[in-house]
Amino acid sequence: MAHQLSEQEIQRREDLQQLRELGIDPYPAALYPVNAKAKQVVDEYNDDEKNFSEVCLAGRLMSRRIMGKASFAELMDSSGRIQCYFNRDEICEGEDKTLYNTVFKKLLGIGDFIGIKGYAFKTQTGQTSIHVKELTVLAKSLKPLPIVKTDADGNVHDAFNDPEQRYRQRYVDLLVNKGVKDVFIKRNKVISAMRQFFDESGYMEVETPVLQPIPGGAAARPFITHHNALDIPLYMRIANELYLKRLIVGGFDGVYEFSRNFRNEGMDRTHNPEFTVMEIYVAYKDYNWMMDFTEEMIERVALAVHGTTEVKFGDKTLSFQRPFKRISMTDSIKEHTGVDISGMDEDGLRNACKQLGISVDKSMGRGKLIDEIFSEKCEHHYIQPTFITDYPKEMSPLCKMHRNDETLTERFELMVNGNELANAYSELNDPIDQRERFEEQLKLMERGDDEAMFIDQDFLRALEYGMPPTSGMGIGLDRLVMLMTNNTSIQEVLFFPQMRPQIGKAKQEETAE
Repeated sequence: MAHQLSEQEIQRREDLQQLRELGIDPYPAALYPVNAKAKQVVDEYNDDEKNFSEVCLAGRLMSRRIMGKASFAELMDSSGRIQCYFNRDEICEGEDKTLYNTVFKKLLGIGDFIGIKGYAFKTQTGQTSIHVKELTVLAKSLKPLPIVKTDADGNVHDAFNDPEQRYRQRYVDLLVNKGVKDVFIKRNKVISAMRQFFDESGYMEVETPVLQPIPGGAAARPFITHHNALDIPLYMRIANELYLKRLIVGGFDGVYEFSRNFRNEGMDRTHNPEFTVMEIYVAYKDYNWMMDFTEEMIERVALAVHGTTEVKFGDKTLSFQRPFKRISMTDSIKEHTGVDISGMDEDGLRNACKQLGISVDKSMGRGKLIDEIFSEKCEHHYIQPTFITDYPKEMSPLCKMHRNDETLTERFELMVNGNELANAYSELNDPIDQRERFEEQLKLMERGDDEAMFIDQDFLRALEYGMPPTSGMGIGLDRLVMLMTNNTSIQEVLFFPQMRPQIGKAKQEETAE
């Protein structure tokens, strides 16, 4: 089925052909000597000094006001927009006025890439502009950009604001919707601030496998693929924890990775099948040290992005100034439900869940039951950054037993705005204990828990060579960016979020193209 072109698309193809007939290459390959950005000229031009006297910019043509032999237009590059003044007699040599009368006025459209050379000046209204002396066509756009208009009453027309369209055509979203680009610039600042903090602390950034023979390091359902040459199944990485710990065994004092992880689970406003996590492991540290380290890191991120530790999120103001509140999971459950789970066996927990109106099933062991109680009754209360500490052993198969209570582990999760943001342990480094924990996970798998951990024999072998006392922490980068950019949907902070297949006419047209 052939894609039906709109009238505008047909016209643009005709304009493209006319450019070629005039001897103008609409897609030239030569380097264009850009020497400034639009924002730089707007911010730095001084009318007394007459700087930017020989400026060369390139970008998209975003508007035109034709006024006979003189016209104004707006050029947009990656930094912003600037007004440009065109005079027919200055950009056209001699008697041939084709470049202005035909090319600029008729054959160029909104969204086309052009290059301009000229000098900066201020108009009578005080607007910094470029007086164009030379015009070059750099790329012809065959699809018209959505032009968002606001009428005298403030009503917006032709807005490109449907989330389905915006996420599928992020390239258009970035061009026409103000503020979208800023979200991803802030995302970059978050990553840069974290990386700088880790590097200054003396820790090394590393890379670990995305395709793994065993999906280890987390309780999650993996994606499965097949390696043809080896004729074996492989799993997309659900976590990089076990590989980073291998590097601690190998002699590094501190390693970290910004890891693309994949989990074959549900999609919603806070979950995407492909997401980014930062994990860091530091030798000779424990979870108490890691709490201090984590809050210092997040405080630095807030300052890097906003210049303050006070961050607006919806109608709330989140404070990322150290120190953060700390409370044990047992005390949190007792505070919000009145139930003391200390020493409760599985049957007792099932009864507690029933009394609290929490739905459970037979595949859930003691750890999953406690997790359900906390998730349903407690976590939404933690709006300001709060460390939830000392998790029951059954919930943390990779975590060291608590030094003061063998039923607990030395683990914390950082809760912000009712959601988990970071997860950290004093890492389990006893290979015998670790093997027993993995075997308990295997029993849960046999009961039907499809998120239980596999046994990684090579990781156990690595531990048998000896791993020093270590603390590790993982933080959901996408969720951190959501908090730092005031977004409630993970799709808003991913350039290309996973989307359901298109159906009907939209799918047919996209396939035909």
